[in-house]
Amino acid sequence: MKIKYWVLLSRAPFLSVVILPFVLGTLLAQRLTGKFNPAIFFLGLSGAILIQLSAHYSGEVYDLKEDRLAGALGKSQFSGGSQVLVDNLIPGGKVKALIYAVIALALAIGAILQFYFKTGGSTLLLGISGMICALFYSKPPLRWVSRGLGEILIAYSFGLLAVNTAFYIQVSRFDISALFISLPIAFSVANIILINEYPHYRADKEAGKENLLVRIGKEKGAFLYTLLVVCAGAAFCLALTKSLPMESALFYFPVLITAVILAYLMLRGAYENRLLLERMCAMTILVNLGTCFSCILGLLISKA
Repeated sequence: MKIKYWVLLSRAPFLSVVILPFVLGTLLAQRLTGKFNPAIFFLGLSGAILIQLSAHYSGEVYDLKEDRLAGALGKSQFSGGSQVLVDNLIPGGKVKALIYAVIALALAIGAILQFYFKTGGSTLLLGISGMICALFYSKPPLRWVSRGLGEILIAYSFGLLAVNTAFYIQVSRFDISALFISLPIAFSVANIILINEYPHYRADKEAGKENLLVRIGKEKGAFLYTLLVVCAGAAFCLALTKSLPMESALFYFPVLITAVILAYLMLRGAYENRLLLERMCAMTILVNLGTCFSCILGLLISKA
């Protein structure tokens, strides 16, 4: 039974937001340079997953007050934590120990990549930047989420960092093409965090968790959501002028239509409908995953 609670605590389905961008960066490196080392890929992906898990565990420990309020006001399946610590199903001390264990393991993987596989002098720095974002997203004293910086750091971690790190460790250099292709991923993943703050807006406000939505309010949040949709679409078009194959546009078109519909619903205040909001949260995740898949499928089926 305890294994079930640890699985719930890890929130495994959400790991897809780092797995797909990492695969994308790796495929792009292979397309542009012909290089692909499976050991480097699997080690790098494992490190990225461990870093994301540290963020999940840290959020469970340090967002306990607002998660408890969220549970009392009505739990959402996309935010408010797993409720495992709220229900005292696992001791908080064990989760804190696990946070540092996964961080230590991720650091070890980074060291192996940099010094054994010679993936480049920036390998550990890239990993450490992700660790700082993950560990202190919820953890004091930095607690990025309460400083209104959560969306920015999520966009960096699961967009820019994931794609560009995967590319870098394969070829030991950065490339402007990877940067451009990571931008639509970054904008779309920021919207996941933004819309997931709506279901527990009241709980976060009462708990003093001053995330971006609490700071700007729901109406301005809807405008920001729409702006991010526009930015994601524009960034995707820009990436098509670089190394992203035109075939990707065919897969991205229905994703973009979905994103536009969601933006329209946000502007119309649909976030006040609890049931509809839950579906919109799910669709926003699918827009992000669909954006990644569009790039991946384009790279796979196009001719180099």
